[in-house]
Amino acid sequence: MKKIALIGINARYYHTSIGLRYIFANLKELQNQAQILEFMINENAQTLAEKILELSPEIIGIGVYIWNAEDVKSLIEIIKKVSPQTKIILGGPEVSHEPFRVNFDDADYIIQGEGDLAFYELCKKILDDNLPSKKIIPPAQISPKELQLPYKYYTDEDVQNRYIYVETSRGCPFLCEFCLSSMDEKVRNFDLETVLSELETLWQRGVRNFKFIDRTFNLDIATAIMLLDFFLAKKEQYFVHFEVIPDHFPHELRERIASFPEGSLQLEIGIQTLDKEIAKNIKRKLNIEKIKENIHFLNTQTKAHLHLDLIVGLPGESLEGFAKNLNELYALTSSEIQIGILKKLSGTTLSRHDIEHGMIYSEKPPYDILKNNLISFKEMQKMKRFARFWDLMYNSGNLKKTVNFLAVNGDIFTNFYNLSDWIYSQTDSTWKISLDRLAKYLFDFLTIVLNIPEKEVKEIMIKDIAKVEGRRIPPFLRDDITPILEKKERATELNKRQSRH
Repeated sequence: MKKIALIGINARYYHTSIGLRYIFANLKELQNQAQILEFMINENAQTLAEKILELSPEIIGIGVYIWNAEDVKSLIEIIKKVSPQTKIILGGPEVSHEPFRVNFDDADYIIQGEGDLAFYELCKKILDDNLPSKKIIPPAQISPKELQLPYKYYTDEDVQNRYIYVETSRGCPFLCEFCLSSMDEKVRNFDLETVLSELETLWQRGVRNFKFIDRTFNLDIATAIMLLDFFLAKKEQYFVHFEVIPDHFPHELRERIASFPEGSLQLEIGIQTLDKEIAKNIKRKLNIEKIKENIHFLNTQTKAHLHLDLIVGLPGESLEGFAKNLNELYALTSSEIQIGILKKLSGTTLSRHDIEHGMIYSEKPPYDILKNNLISFKEMQKMKRFARFWDLMYNSGNLKKTVNFLAVNGDIFTNFYNLSDWIYSQTDSTWKISLDRLAKYLFDFLTIVLNIPEKEVKEIMIKDIAKVEGRRIPPFLRDDITPILEKKERATELNKRQSRH
């Protein structure tokens, strides 16, 4: 039996919670009385409660995020009904800023901000029967020097099957109004030699899938270079992900990025908008020309897989403005373009635009925008479907080359918008649509609506689908054409999505 249960409810099986492992690593003498349990969203709350209470814990700590807030609410309601004496402590981004838009009244305590050390102190008080008088523990900024690192607490199952999350810094120097990271302006660095030693230990254990959670990986170029050199020295296959500042790629960084083999490096680049005035309006600092130059370099002279972000619904940006951004970014790169819908998170300063720009948001997670004075509710709904179909067909790599037929006169937005509307009119859904059905909808749209010759579309679509070895060609493509298909390397477990690009 364990006195303390640390609970993670992740969005996917292959995710892990680095936050819980930090808390476990810093529990000091209480560590041998604690256990980490990780689940996935949408699992039955009663079943989760049963598994947790089998440990007979006195304290349950749960990490709350935008994707699991409703699940956590349901879970703690059940636990408190069947085991009211058990103390429940919540922490994480979703409870670090008020107002709380999900009701967490059943929790006993809420730790705001970084809970790595505060959780230990609170547990000690509870176990010593010295209960704090206040339910909410205010945030306190931590120096990385104070922390025990969490990496040895990734299990062998994690090493074999999941992303291993690591960090070299906390905080972000930028003030983007839609982002919670802007609340933590001070960038605090971990000792790099210690981090590199931990990375080597993980490598020796067999970790080949690293995801860095630093908000600004290339802020400190010296640190970035040392990390890149660590991986470039490795001879076995691996996959590493960094989030980068889009306008900060000096020569020495470019040189190393260009040296990474195909399928080994992914860079997430937050663009959000290419309109200088819109960016300025939300306090996002952008050097547009430098960004375009860097994207061109990364796209044409490196094998890095790029994941670029655009946001629909930014204050002051019309649908026509977003369309211009997408068309421009599509022309710059063949990489993934993630289309996000603006969300208003508690703690951000985005609400200052609400009246001027008529910003209306959902009060349920993920707190996405419903409409503003430039984009109606109906158009916003269409853009949410646009984003979903774009991810299924283009970002996934499944039908990417076929989607390129839609880029008529440099305008990918208009035809994809019409395609999205067309598919939805026949499915009344954006979920549980098989690849075969998606392919048929795209094929019919291209050949019937846009009058593109069937033979041209079939040749490209078959190559798209056959990129994944062993994948079945849909029946409607088999009848009268047998194109010459290039022999494909089998995708590794590390980069299946990237290999489709």
